[in-house]
Amino acid sequence: MIINRTVVEADLVVAEGFIEPHFFAGFSGGRKSVFPGVTSRKTVVYNHNAEFIAHPKARTGILDGNPIHIDMLHAAKSAGLVFICNVVLNAEKEVIYAVSGDCDKAHRQGADFLASKCAVKAVPADIVISTNGGYPLDQNIYQAVKGMTAAEAAVKKGGVIIMLSKSNDGHGAPEFYKTFAEEKDLDRMLDTFMKTPKETTRIDQWQSQIFARVLQHARVVFISDAPDEMVKDMHMIPAHSIPEAIKKAEEILGDPRASIAAVPDGVGVMVLP
Repeated sequence: MIINRTVVEADLVVAEGFIEPHFFAGFSGGRKSVFPGVTSRKTVVYNHNAEFIAHPKARTGILDGNPIHIDMLHAAKSAGLVFICNVVLNAEKEVIYAVSGDCDKAHRQGADFLASKCAVKAVPADIVISTNGGYPLDQNIYQAVKGMTAAEAAVKKGGVIIMLSKSNDGHGAPEFYKTFAEEKDLDRMLDTFMKTPKETTRIDQWQSQIFARVLQHARVVFISDAPDEMVKDMHMIPAHSIPEAIKKAEEILGDPRASIAAVPDGVGVMVLP
């Protein structure tokens, strides 16, 4: 656990931030100002190890039993984070709620409020359409994985996810792209991740692991401005409009009457199984 010296040696540590859903830490905010906020890369990649990422509690909206959250909270308390002020924002980025106080208790209160506004029970469907909430989070394929996890929670096993993400910056992470372009066997890819010691977790391994999990659960039709070949290299099916994507999804499923559900903002909405 390597934390910025200025923070560790300070007489008083306080943090401000905002709380939103997070696809493997449960929620942003609170303890995250310290970890990963002011911790070293070595510490961050250890926390994002394959065992923690694979844990069934390392999901959107879950704090209790989530090993990634537990690790982050331990770091924040060890660094002396004694007070936070966190806010919840609406779709227009306006503050609609605020909490302050203990870095765990106040954060949980804010997370509970957020969940009361944006958590929904999954409506299982053959096809689930999701987005990454538009700019700035839809600029690359790497970030689009977040929105896919919302669809993952609702789509039936073997179904199709239709993901809308402009991705005008392409894949967004060279190592992430290389992982999928060079390895076509997802089982072998995940096995390699799980055998990687925590201390040697590769950069962006966690994103690849989550994306591979999504791809094992459902096919993904990707609507974007990214080159078609790049999308194919990432084990997805390119499309350029919703009607085209739906047609491809129905062809994959062999059912023109397949059920469809939509998640307008896969980053801002928590879909609970």
